[in-house]
Amino acid sequence: MQDKIKQYLKGVAPILPVIAVNKAEHIVPIAEGLMAGGIGSLEITLRTAAGREAIALARKQFPDLVVCAGTVTSGEQVAQLADDGVDFLVTPGLTPALLKTANDLKMPVVPGVASPSEVMLGLEYGLEMFKLFPATVVGGMGMLKAMGGPFPNVRFCPTGGLTPDTFTDFLALKNVFCVGGSWLVVNDADGTPDTRAIEQVASKTLAKYNASLS
Repeated sequence: MQDKIKQYLKGVAPILPVIAVNKAEHIVPIAEGLMAGGIGSLEITLRTAAGREAIALARKQFPDLVVCAGTVTSGEQVAQLADDGVDFLVTPGLTPALLKTANDLKMPVVPGVASPSEVMLGLEYGLEMFKLFPATVVGGMGMLKAMGGPFPNVRFCPTGGLTPDTFTDFLALKNVFCVGGSWLVVNDADGTPDTRAIEQVASKTLAKYNASLS
């Protein structure tokens, strides 16, 4: 199932904005700013009550955008999201029940891990792509390099604590397939997303990534 994730992310920058919205309609200016700045994917978390509605709105209004649901913490949520049209799921951790439900429903998922034991559990379910979370707390680049020894075929999306100054260092590691970050969303003083500011941050982020490739 994770082959679908590879296809979804093919052709877009390996930068996954992590977004929490208090109002579902806020996803529209956020998505507009990200896409104008060259970012083609986003993770809408279920940290707020508006999460699922925002996912549906993004899926409807931005069909070319890669939309995933984040902060998925239970098999019940996996089942609820199965019909919401998300491209894949991202979780902060993993449990056998969550992974079994995702497998049963054929829902692509990038489960969160913070230890080799959790990676081994994911491997038992045929997974090879994981979210390292919270990345900088559990060892950051040192942890990723260490994971490459026993798990040479595993790839990670480090999320948690990455910044505009450090994300390209993570992307330079051969076992990192993307990075997650919340720095790309900028709000006005009243909490409304600032589309123009988001576009500028996205554009600068993409430019830094492209420069790191040369």
